[in-house]
Amino acid sequence: MKVLVIGLGGVTNGGKTTLAEKLKNMLPNCDIISQDDFFKPESEVETDERGFKLYDVLDALYMDEMVTSIRNWIKSPASSGVVAEEPQNTCDSVKNIYILIVEGFLLYNYEPLNELWNRRYFLTLPYEECKRRRSTRVYQPADTPGYFDGHVWPMYLKYKNELEENASMQVDYLDGTKSQEELLSYVYSDIIQELNKLKE
Repeated sequence: MKVLVIGLGGVTNGGKTTLAEKLKNMLPNCDIISQDDFFKPESEVETDERGFKLYDVLDALYMDEMVTSIRNWIKSPASSGVVAEEPQNTCDSVKNIYILIVEGFLLYNYEPLNELWNRRYFLTLPYEECKRRRSTRVYQPADTPGYFDGHVWPMYLKYKNELEENASMQVDYLDGTKSQEELLSYVYSDIIQELNKLKE
C-alpha cells in the first residue's frame, strides 16, 4: 500500500477548500484534512495591542495535533474512513494508492510537516482580489474593521516570503485568479503523474 500526501496551501480565500473537494471527487481513495479544524478556541488566541485576534499565525493552531492526525492517516489510510469508491476513468493500477490532501493557509512554515509532503501547491491572489473575496465571507469571530490590512495580509506576505527564501522547498505556485476548471485540470494531471511514478 502506498500513500501520496499533497499540500494545498496559500492565501486566504484563494480557493483551497473548493479545489480540495473537487480533487477528492475525481481521485481514487482520497481523503482531506483541513487546517481550519485545528484552530485553538478564541480564548486561547492572542490579541495584539490593536485588539486584533492573531489567527493568521502558527500559534493560533494546534499544529502538533495536526501533524499527529496526518501521521495517523499515513499509517493506516484504509481505516481512516476513506471510501474506496473508484471515480470513473481511474486506471486499475492506482487502486492500492491512497491520497491525502491537506489544505490550509499555513502548511509549509512548520518544520515537522515538511517531511510529509509528496507535492506542495500554493495558491496566490493579488491584494485587491483577496480583500474583495474576504469581504464576502462571514467568519466566526467576524473580521473587525482594519483586520485584513492590519493582520491577515501582512501575515500572508510574511509566510510567503519565508517560503520563497527557502531554496530547498519545492513549491508549485498557482494563480488563484485563474478559473476553477483551469486550476483543477492542472493540479489533477500533476497528481496523476505522481501516481504513475509511485506505481512504477
